[in-house]
Amino acid sequence: MDDALNEPRHDAGDPANDGRANDEDHATTDARAPATADARAGSEEDRATADDPRVAPLAFEAYEALADAYASRIDTKPHNAYYERPATLSLLPPVRGARVLDAGCGPGVYSEWLIARGAEVVAVDASPRMVELARDRLGPAVDLRVADLGRPLPFLADRSFDLVLCPLVLEYIEDWRVPFGEFHRLLRPGGHLVFSVTHPFFDSVYFESDDYFRVEHVASVWTGFGPRIRMPSIRRSLEETLTPLLDAGFVLERVVEPRPTEEFARADPRHYEELSRRPCFLCVRARR
Repeated sequence: MDDALNEPRHDAGDPANDGRANDEDHATTDARAPATADARAGSEEDRATADDPRVAPLAFEAYEALADAYASRIDTKPHNAYYERPATLSLLPPVRGARVLDAGCGPGVYSEWLIARGAEVVAVDASPRMVELARDRLGPAVDLRVADLGRPLPFLADRSFDLVLCPLVLEYIEDWRVPFGEFHRLLRPGGHLVFSVTHPFFDSVYFESDDYFRVEHVASVWTGFGPRIRMPSIRRSLEETLTPLLDAGFVLERVVEPRPTEEFARADPRHYEELSRRPCFLCVRARR
């Protein structure tokens, strides 16, 4: 599969930011082990545990190395700017006057959009360099923190947000009960969570999984932002995507499987045809 999806997410991405194909290179897969108790005994640099603060979040080193190149391209990279981002933004409720948590803010693209439309924004990311880049972009308008979404966020008060936005971040977290539980705690009644992830079916095919239903540690090589970066992540089924959300107490409101925009067609016609037939991302809105 082309490395053309080297996208987004950091977030986790936006890291925002996930994707696996780009240009002429091919992504590679790795560590296709099930995320069971035995498999979780991997190296410290490839995983995070909630009970050991010495362990860096999954993909921490990759995003620290990628941050500057990512920030320089995120506004125009087709899979982000003309595919995932429009679909995710289409799910947002009105944001003027709302207090919003940008969970996995990357270099601050979503925060900038929210501020321009009258939102009060608090933004967090596990990558210190991404937070620095977001601060350069946003100035003092946003309360920016370095924080791992795989762990609780005790510095944020209960029921203090109207919206949590989490684009292309969750595939770097193994136990989604933690972030979904925290997002539910932080939202006021009736508040919304909007998140995007790599589409479960896409990941299953891309990583050639022999068991769609198994939660697996995987990795690919990204080249779409410039440097070659080995990007670890965690693949899961649609059931494993939605069940922790519902178990946390959320009500599922809408699901979008994005189609690429006309801007995407002009920027990358080959992948426009591909993504017009098979989705790469999944965007979800849920209500507390």
